Parts: sequence; C-alpha cells; structure tokens
Amino acid sequence: MTWAQLHPALNAALNLTCFIFLVAGRMAIARGDQALHKKRMLTAFVVAGVFLASYLIRFATTGAHRYPGPWSWDKVLYIAMLMSHMALAVVLVPFVITSLRRALRGDYAAHKRIVQVTWPMWMYVSVTGVLVYAMLYHLAPVLHPQ
Repeated sequence: MTWAQLHPALNAALNLTCFIFLVAGRMAIARGDQALHKKRMLTAFVVAGVFLASYLIRFATTGAHRYPGPWSWDKVLYIAMLMSHMALAVVLVPFVITSLRRALRGDYAAHKRIVQVTWPMWMYVSVTGVLVYAMLYHLAPVLHPQ
C-alpha cells in the first residue's frame, strides 16, 4: 500500500477519533465531570487540528479525487454529503474557536449556549468525513470498477 492510498485512511481515522472524543466529552459533562470533559474536548480539538493539517497536505500533494462512475444514487448521495460536509466544516471553525475560548475563560453560560450549535455541527462534520471516505475509497470501487 502506498502513502497516497494510506493517507486518506489516516484522515478518516482522525475524523473517527475526533468523533469518539466528542461523544466521550459530552458524556463526561453530562456526568458533571468538568475536568474530564475539558481533557476530552481539548483532545478532540487537537485531533481535529491534526486532521486539518493532514488533509491540507493530502490535498496539496494529490489534489481533488473525483467520485468515479456515471450519475447514480450513490454519486448524488456522495456529492450532497460532501458539499454539506465542506460547507459546515468551514462554518464550524469559528464556532469551535469561540466555544473553546468561552470555556477556557470560564464563561460557562456563554459556552453552553454556543455549544448547542457547535457540538451537533462538529459531530456531523466528523461523521460525514468518515462516510465520504468510505464512499469514495470503498463503495465507489465496488459499484463502479474501473
């Protein structure tokens, strides 16, 4: 397996790891464990940052990857998911930074208000990142062999 084949899988693994820490962080705060919540959410933030750097490197080195095959249900689903994923990923960045700043400053009321939007958006971006990878690198080759 080449690095060009492995790199997208690494990025999907980073997205999945971020998702796991987001869920774990939510579970910690639901139990009232603020210290564990902070550790898990900061870990999700760092993993997301590593993902972003890794994704930009992958894009710079191999460019955009087109979904193969004719227009069909899977390609339409892929394009719709990819577009919503990319749009929300861009919108998400200032929400995450604002959420993190408010929490680190101790403004928990403001933090709680903004994470009502940030957390579900971040979850969606993380999950769809994994699904986009699975569709492009695993589903498409099965449905549309070259």
